[in-house]
Amino acid sequence: MARKQIDDRGVLVVGLGRFGTAIASTLDGLGRDVLAIERDPDLAQQWSHRFRIIEADATNVDALEQAGARDFSVAVVGIGTSLEASVLATANLVDLGMSQIWAKATSRSHGRILRRIGAHHVVYPEFDAGARVAHMLSSKMLDYIEMEDGFSIIKMRPPRDIQGFTTAESKVRERFGVRIIGVKSPGQPFEYTTPETKIGPEDVIIVSGDSSLLEKFANR
Repeated sequence: MARKQIDDRGVLVVGLGRFGTAIASTLDGLGRDVLAIERDPDLAQQWSHRFRIIEADATNVDALEQAGARDFSVAVVGIGTSLEASVLATANLVDLGMSQIWAKATSRSHGRILRRIGAHHVVYPEFDAGARVAHMLSSKMLDYIEMEDGFSIIKMRPPRDIQGFTTAESKVRERFGVRIIGVKSPGQPFEYTTPETKIGPEDVIIVSGDSSLLEKFANR
């Protein structure tokens, strides 16, 4: 069966640490065309059975050119062990005119540098994971995703005072300023809520809204 091609120009992944490997293997599993650039021969050999890998140094723009970086529309720089290598690889991709560059940062200052030299998206995997776990540890949340501008989405068990009521009856939005957008009942598929959706004690609910309001709602 032919693999589904979503983007004919594919994704270039620079650096096969834990972050880069997770990106590359997941994209490959989704049917995306992936090419990884890794200068460590042992890492390159370890993952060569999963996706295409070229052993090369991405801090050298000529090496990127020879690897065919210009054939890709999107690049992910997963280098985290060396700030210098991360910055040089990102700058080289900017010079090659890459239309979308996602870069991993290990600190806020690292992220600012990456943005200044032209990275379109900067991600902080360790910080984001830490913040997510902290929110889950300090409240009744089962999961937490922070979006932008203070907006978040959480998964949690329903508070006792809304169990057995429909979303219209519980008036969660009016009382707490957040919105229940979905519900997962035991043995049932996920459903988007309507005013008539009744929340049971064994359900898991998905709630969206301002991060501080969600924190208060989940900690009642």
